Amino acid sequence: MLKWIADNYISWKIPYLQTIRQNAVPMQRAQFGILLNLAKDTEFGTRHSFRKITSHKEFQANVPLHTYEDLQPSIDRMMRGEQNILWPGEVTWFSKSSGTTARSKFIPVSKEAMAFGNYKAGRELLASYFAQKPGNNLFSGKHLIMGGSLNSFEHNPKVQVGDVSAVLMKNITPWVQLLRTPSLKIALMPTWEDKLEVMAQQVSKQSITGLTGVSTWTLLLLKRILEITGKSTIAEVWPDIQLFIHGGVNFEPYRAQFNQLIGEEMTYIDSYNASEGFFAFQDTAEKGDLLLPKHGIFFEFIPVENATATNPQALTLEQVEVGKVYEIVISTNGGLWRYRIGDTVRFVSVNPYRVVVAGRTKQYINIVGEELMVHNAEAALTKTCKAMGVNVRDFSVAPIPLTLSQTGAHEWVVEFSNMPDSPEAFAQMLDNELQQANSDYEAKRRGSMALGMLKLTVVKPGHFQQWLKAKNKLGGQHKVPRLSNDRTVLEEILAMR
Repeated sequence: MLKWIADNYISWKIPYLQTIRQNAVPMQRAQFGILLNLAKDTEFGTRHSFRKITSHKEFQANVPLHTYEDLQPSIDRMMRGEQNILWPGEVTWFSKSSGTTARSKFIPVSKEAMAFGNYKAGRELLASYFAQKPGNNLFSGKHLIMGGSLNSFEHNPKVQVGDVSAVLMKNITPWVQLLRTPSLKIALMPTWEDKLEVMAQQVSKQSITGLTGVSTWTLLLLKRILEITGKSTIAEVWPDIQLFIHGGVNFEPYRAQFNQLIGEEMTYIDSYNASEGFFAFQDTAEKGDLLLPKHGIFFEFIPVENATATNPQALTLEQVEVGKVYEIVISTNGGLWRYRIGDTVRFVSVNPYRVVVAGRTKQYINIVGEELMVHNAEAALTKTCKAMGVNVRDFSVAPIPLTLSQTGAHEWVVEFSNMPDSPEAFAQMLDNELQQANSDYEAKRRGSMALGMLKLTVVKPGHFQQWLKAKNKLGGQHKVPRLSNDRTVLEEILAMR
């Protein structure tokens, strides 16, 4: 009976996908008015005259662009129990992610954001799968969801803080809980190593038809399941496995590994679901994620070439162009107003509106969800050098991808002015400082399950200058890239040793 209900409920959503594809611009205009109307009597809405705003031009004039640090004082007040600050009423759920200057960001997740954003988008994502694979038996088994953990906020026990996946898992309706696994008790365990083992033991005995999670963490779980069962492929453990909904990191470096572990009959669907909201998902087998226009978010787009301007012009959806890269700005039903999340996207289509993630506005590395930013790396390096009495002339960092046979890691290529007595001790201290600087890096390093100890490679004095010279980039504004999310630059640097 539950399968019949779920099948029919999701199938009923299929026609709505075409409505999204054809009516994105009017849907966005409606969201704009709805958000302003709902928040007009909040402290933020009153201060910025939401009642008087009737156009996007007036919105831009009344409300400045914001970073997390701009909104942080208001968010702190919300977490301590104050109401009607950025969003009506009381918000008691906050998703936690890596910050840019703060160690962690705490993003308000209102009841409206869950209901009309994440859960609504999740149903439509499944509807897109049903449209692609009619007659599937997805609900004949359990859907395995990899999630994080939750903690009470120390200054207000009513407030719960954790990964957005954990927030959503805790709040989904009881009938959906029956369709997912593992149990909430296991899914929300705080220690990843313990959770991985207990989860693997439980789900290896169940009938699993679908997976949702970050590729790297899911790979680790699948590898452990094969060890427990002694099977050669996941398809032998779960004969009806058919769908993997992934997000968080680029999937392409891991596709071959999933095909090897599971088989090539799987359907893979990308979801662009961040702590700040559910933005888009892959609705067809073609490249690009369908932007979601009626899910509690009003989008603006800054052409990336103008992103560093003092007050850059932000465009609405109907103004974007195919092939161009834009920084995303969002206003949400969680109380983020003209918020710069730091992501850039490229439109691959405007009829309908589909995007691919182009990168971040800041240098970063994110192979397992660690989201290491350049300021984290530089701060940790500065502290390590000071403690060990050494100086670094130049450096560059790139990932060592996680594979079936090894954990992921970061490789630091460093040119010292004066060498540390022990490069090994330097590397260990630097790794410790990185964990202090970035909570996501610390979480992924715990137990070296997905992210191992950093690798330190020392090059001779003048090495980076030789590389810049070979690239015809000596002098001027040319600099060695500090953090790269692939190994292209680092391999060039290493090849010149």
